[in-house]
Amino acid sequence: MPLSVTNHKALSTVSDIAASCNSLTCAEYFAGIGLVRLGLEKMGWKVVFANDWAHDKFEMYSAHFRDASQHYKVQDIFSICHADVPNTLLATASFPCIDLSLAGNLKGISGEHSSAFWGFTQILENQASKPYLVMLENVTGWLTSNNGQDFRITIQELNRLGYACDVYAIDAAHFVPQSRPRIFVIGVHTSHSDQNILTLLKRSPSLKTKALEKAVMANQDLRWHFVEVPSLPEKVKTNVSCIVEHVPNDDVRWWLNDEVNRHLSMMSPVNLNYLKEFQNLPYYSYCTMYRRVRIGKQRAELRKDGIAGCLRTARGGSSRQMLVRVGQGTIKMRLMTPREYARLQGVPDNYPIPSQINQALTGFGDAVCVPVITWIAENVFSTLVKALQENTLALHC
Repeated sequence: MPLSVTNHKALSTVSDIAASCNSLTCAEYFAGIGLVRLGLEKMGWKVVFANDWAHDKFEMYSAHFRDASQHYKVQDIFSICHADVPNTLLATASFPCIDLSLAGNLKGISGEHSSAFWGFTQILENQASKPYLVMLENVTGWLTSNNGQDFRITIQELNRLGYACDVYAIDAAHFVPQSRPRIFVIGVHTSHSDQNILTLLKRSPSLKTKALEKAVMANQDLRWHFVEVPSLPEKVKTNVSCIVEHVPNDDVRWWLNDEVNRHLSMMSPVNLNYLKEFQNLPYYSYCTMYRRVRIGKQRAELRKDGIAGCLRTARGGSSRQMLVRVGQGTIKMRLMTPREYARLQGVPDNYPIPSQINQALTGFGDAVCVPVITWIAENVFSTLVKALQENTLALHC
């Protein structure tokens, strides 16, 4: 069934509708270093407005996107005047996750950081022509934070603004060698909604989790709009070796033997045996490593499935990820480089890396995985925009 457009406050005239659906424009809130933009541009979208409060992220954004000064506002989202935001077909908001994450403080949607969501909805509420589509992105803890109330509140707020919602759980490991599960809510500004829960239940397991199903089932009284979409591609067959940056053996970034041995001493027998299996092979193998506290002791733990753990930042409550190279009779270790972080997010090598390492790691660690956004644009947004175009044609007739 074609989607029906809501009242005049959403898209007030047929010409407005036609202009919107024929121009794939986006306003990107919490834009960071612009990885949502990178993903959308591959499918023909154009970001005409961007916002973030962090000057260091704007510096990274503007180093790659030369038009940044024309549309990127560096300010707190609550201080943005809705009149300064151009009309767009899509608005995206990767709002701060600290208060929703298990690695953060779990203060919820009203916490100091994640409450920025309300700045986003404040802008939407005051816009005369609301974006036809919205996309929210956050960590999986969003579904369960405050016993599920934070997720319910965000969907309720989008419903109040006229958006019927769909929700997806997508792991970046389907596209890159990084485990990075995230929740994406897609809202459609429409008076029509498809509450058929079977559409969600029949959806590929690659796009949902038990926690997601539970969250939706507990909130069937809210306005949903489920659409049929294809499965995600199979998880990547490559491993972290494909993203490793060449660092010469005599580079100071490789740790000295004493530091390597210190970390080996913090490993369990299982991890030590794993490394010994590969140590005398004639080629190099790579895996990632974290420092964690287990039963009151610091441990060095390997990830042995060939992919990296979820990239995070110190601000998000997690330590920096490390790389272990084993083979040809050696074991070498170092911290992962900013370029490796970028590659794990699907960022091309022509994206400039700033000289300040922490700035780069925070920029990439706080961002989205580029090919995930491209997949959503190709398989979700395209379906919804096509429905809008069909509805527009019907209105013209």
